[in-house]
Amino acid sequence: MKYTDPYLEAMRYIQNAEELLEKAGKDGKFFVDEKYVKSASGVAYSGILFALDRLFEIRNVPKKRGRKAIEHYQEYLAKIDKKLLNYLNSAYNVLHLDGHYGGERNIKVIEAGFDSAISIIEALKPYSSEYSRSSVN
Repeated sequence: MKYTDPYLEAMRYIQNAEELLEKAGKDGKFFVDEKYVKSASGVAYSGILFALDRLFEIRNVPKKRGRKAIEHYQEYLAKIDKKLLNYLNSAYNVLHLDGHYGGERNIKVIEAGFDSAISIIEALKPYSSEYSRSSVN
């Protein structure tokens, strides 16, 4: 099910990524199947980019055509929210570089990347119709 609410849609990426991680299996402090960890990391990172694109729209950040490099996101976050920039840098290193490309399988490392991703996505919560309804009640 696709959501029109940007927060819920971004969280759907995280839920899908968590389902992939479950398929990876665990052996002690490491995930077993690198393929699923790489896929999960990529999906979670895509959720971050989706969330940041929506957040930039809300905050009237000028749109850029085509694919955006990490520097695009870093540049504008440095201007509007340094805390989110820290989360982005962490998630970029852990999920995109180490997880997706490098095949990092350490459970704590990958979980830290997911925590950073969720922190970024949470920035959309105030703009979520679902969140607004629940905070009124």
